[in-house]
Amino acid sequence: MKNILKKFSRKQKFIAGSLLGVFLLLFILWGIRWILDSQAASGQVTYKVREEVYENVIEIAGTVAAAKSQTLQSLNDGTVVGVYKKEGDSVKAGDLIVQLDDTEQQYNLANLDYEISVARQNQTAGKIKLMETQRKSLVQKIANRKIVATFDGIIAALDVDAGDYLEAKDEIGTLVDTSYLTAEVEIAETDVSKLVIGQKVNFTFPAYDGTVEGYLVSYPAIGEVTSRGATVVNAKVRIDDVPDGVLPNFSFTGKIFITDPEKKLVVERYAVGHDQGKAFVEVIGRGGNTEKVYVDVVPYTADYVNVISGLEGGEILKAQSSSEKSGRMRMQTKGKSSNNSSKNNNPGGMGSFGGPPPF
Repeated sequence: MKNILKKFSRKQKFIAGSLLGVFLLLFILWGIRWILDSQAASGQVTYKVREEVYENVIEIAGTVAAAKSQTLQSLNDGTVVGVYKKEGDSVKAGDLIVQLDDTEQQYNLANLDYEISVARQNQTAGKIKLMETQRKSLVQKIANRKIVATFDGIIAALDVDAGDYLEAKDEIGTLVDTSYLTAEVEIAETDVSKLVIGQKVNFTFPAYDGTVEGYLVSYPAIGEVTSRGATVVNAKVRIDDVPDGVLPNFSFTGKIFITDPEKKLVVERYAVGHDQGKAFVEVIGRGGNTEKVYVDVVPYTADYVNVISGLEGGEILKAQSSSEKSGRMRMQTKGKSSNNSSKNNNPGGMGSFGGPPPF
């Protein structure tokens, strides 16, 4: 009998302990909920004032091209008798790169010079003038047997050997001037009014670690309609200081800076209240006390304001209103940088810059 009572007593204690544990857990959960509700009711939701970099830019994309480019090609049919440069060589304007056989042309010129000397002895002025005109034509034909550089640059490609036979217009290589690089980028019609010649442009290349600075060179006074049906203007941008590792035809993304980047103090608009038309915030101190501070603010994005005066940054502010669950997108930031930029999904295309909404 005692064993039965003992077992029954243990069972009662287990049940009682379990019930006590459940009640204790419920009490803790209720307490947490009460604290949260009390904080919400007393306005203890807080926001932090922080510093961000505001960029007013137009985003671009494209590929860079060499400052100048010359297709090396033969102007006449003939056999190659000399190749004087190789791929990768630097050349000056006028340097001979490839020589075609000009034996026949040289003979014709020498023969004509002899005839001119004879004519001068006979003093036939009219005949001499005609022959001198013919001589200019022969000199040009000799010049056309040469392939020369038309500007200072680097031979980017060259595929020809002595003994090869070339036909007129055969392409054998490319000469480029990489002293600077250029690119054409599409600017949406809504952004054209923001362009100013000389605006700073930052380029980012997948093949290069770092940002390359350039500038806006020009843009036409007429737009074009793309195959996508968008109206754009093709602006020209340029890089003067070309770093090693950035070559013609490299792809890039970039930003045209409409204004210089600005540092701004921003905070959620729900931290700002109004008292007789004046904006104010309540700054929470270390001891939990609050101080009412009047501030000047202007709209920044749908949910944020820019603090013009009254705060220094880093302050913790008491909420003055609750955020609305309206599905509006919050400000997009990258690290500490807010990039209010114009963009769309077109390669190199820009959308229009959206001004801040009414506050």
